[in-house]
Amino acid sequence: MDPNRLLVEVTALAREAGRSILEVYASSFSVQEKEDRSPLTEADLRSEQLILAGLKRIAPEIPILSEESAQAPFATRRNWGRLWVVDPLDGTREFVQRNGEFTVNIALVDKHRPILGVVHAPVLERTYYACEGAGSFRSDQEASGRPIRVAKRGAGPVRVVGSRSHRGSSLDGFLARVGAHELVEVGSSLKLCLVAEGMADVYPRLGPTSEWDTAAGQCVLEQAGGQVLKLDGEPLAYNRENTLNPDFVGFGDANTDWLALVR
Repeated sequence: MDPNRLLVEVTALAREAGRSILEVYASSFSVQEKEDRSPLTEADLRSEQLILAGLKRIAPEIPILSEESAQAPFATRRNWGRLWVVDPLDGTREFVQRNGEFTVNIALVDKHRPILGVVHAPVLERTYYACEGAGSFRSDQEASGRPIRVAKRGAGPVRVVGSRSHRGSSLDGFLARVGAHELVEVGSSLKLCLVAEGMADVYPRLGPTSEWDTAAGQCVLEQAGGQVLKLDGEPLAYNRENTLNPDFVGFGDANTDWLALVR
């Protein structure tokens, strides 16, 4: 299967899902509460239906792990060497608050590693996409994409990106150890993408996320020259029995020991 062809089709699918989300965004939508007390809207469900149908059309042999669908038991999933990992609307809180910082995330995982990733921000009309061996790109308003690359650590304050909706005391401890810094708070997987394009140095995530929150953004960051590591120094992996991620740090310049600042 040609990864470059897949990337073109999946990017188009993410943008199509983004347009369906914007239709709900422009309306007087209602908000439900899931069992974990996180919000759910019609936009989440519309986007998921569109993406699942599209992925089954593009690559019917590849199974799908998606936030809003019933999850296959691990006894079944453990045999999936390759799978799609999907968040049809990452940043539903940002959607509800109407700040525009939400995304559509679609990733292809192979042997626990994200090898293709698309992160589309509908309101911003911005798409980040990446494929193993091809690099990472950013496209605005569906124009041709331009390559992106992580930045070397500069002499000024450390540029830290953090969650707008999930900031906790652990992040404050990290910032105290970093010293002089600039904190940019933003929603969804845009945090990983900002590091990927050199607009931030590091993204410490010291709180709960799930595989579908990070897989696409991790691919974008890794193919741009960065890393996403658990606190034990190993890369964040996918299709685990527990789909909740451990704490991790995403960064560009590996010359700084970011993990030492977290532990």
